[in-house]
Amino acid sequence: MHHSYCKHSKGKVSYLESPERRKQFSPEQLLNMIPLKETDSILDFGAGTGYFSIPAARRIKGNVYALDIDAAMLEIIKEKALEEKLTNIVPVQGSMEALLLPDGSIDMIIASLVLHEIQPLAPLLQQMKNVLKKEGYLICLELEPKGSSEKAPRITLEGMEREMKEAGFQVTEKFFPAESLYMLVAQKA
Repeated sequence: MHHSYCKHSKGKVSYLESPERRKQFSPEQLLNMIPLKETDSILDFGAGTGYFSIPAARRIKGNVYALDIDAAMLEIIKEKALEEKLTNIVPVQGSMEALLLPDGSIDMIIASLVLHEIQPLAPLLQQMKNVLKKEGYLICLELEPKGSSEKAPRITLEGMEREMKEAGFQVTEKFFPAESLYMLVAQKA
């Protein structure tokens, strides 16, 4: 059991770190598109290998909370942060509940290619809304489903937008940064 998990983890890491992924849509491109301020604190939800955590930590003075259920991913983030002498990354293992932050304490949440895996989504979006400051942002990146793919769960742009509105977010911007990739910028309403 543990063995196959490690293999899966390696495959995931090579995808998460792939030059193709960076070429398609780099973390810097995302950070340039969002209303990020130097004083912000960010929650990277499903941080993985730190694809967004590391570049975000370079840009802000606030903390970047790198939240992931996979301890191996957080180890990768810790190593990268050490290499780059970044002291504002706070690795947190577990789900949203593991994040012991007071309500209204985060400026921005980045959720990249992770929300489609959460069922039901409404309770999580509610928790995210609670932890965000009054005018806080939720940045969501997801892949638009192609046809009726049974292979992986996906959520359409329309579906995600509906979920966000129902949770009390207002979608302020929509981007299509790469083929079949959409990005929603939603503000706590």
